[in-house]
Amino acid sequence: MIVIGIDPHKSTHTATALESTTNADLGSLRIDASIAEYKRLIGWAKAWPDRTWAIENADGLGHHLALWLLALGEVVLDIPTTATARVRELSRGGRRKNDRIDAAAAASVAALQGDARQVYPETVTDSLALLDERRVNLSHSRTRVVNQLHALLRELMAGGAPRSLTPVSAIAALRGFRPRTGSDRVRAELAKELIADVRRFDEQLVANRKKMTALLDEHGTRLREIDGVGPVLAARVCRPSRNSPGVAVT
Repeated sequence: MIVIGIDPHKSTHTATALESTTNADLGSLRIDASIAEYKRLIGWAKAWPDRTWAIENADGLGHHLALWLLALGEVVLDIPTTATARVRELSRGGRRKNDRIDAAAAASVAALQGDARQVYPETVTDSLALLDERRVNLSHSRTRVVNQLHALLRELMAGGAPRSLTPVSAIAALRGFRPRTGSDRVRAELAKELIADVRRFDEQLVANRKKMTALLDEHGTRLREIDGVGPVLAARVCRPSRNSPGVAVT
């Protein structure tokens, strides 16, 4: 078995092949981070048909390469940076960051020592996780805009707007309002822009929920049969485990 360690960087990746029983360095290759160079990497690795890939930080800078290799049916391991740092420290006697070829070798050694987590192809649960993250960001943005709208309406009229502010209630609060100063005129215009923003976020949240529902149907989970569990909560529960190939939540 040959372990090919990968040290990923934003623009380049370096690979080092090690023989699993002797830790013998069989060669290294540095490539640019591009599909064409990925193909060159695979061509180089074909010299060792019985191979495993050990990518340092496969969830970070090595994520794209890891998914590309998985699509080809390759076995990919994720090596935490703490493991490669320990290998470098023991091999060189210091904490300094070595060159990229050494780091790739460190990933290989760490994999041989068992400091690895197998990476699996993405599934519908990964798609649900992406939608859940997007929903959280949309909700935060909507809350921020609503707070800005509250502040403007409070400056425009006595008592401000109702606590549970919606685009409809905000428009009703502005109806018939006549600004007396130039600043109030600007505030009213900005309030209308913010109302439009809230409406846009509401539409995006509805679309996000529909996408979640479709993916949950594809997943086949029965979580939504539980009282009080809707698509959003079910999608969050179905988020994938980092240590297994898509946990089947039913």
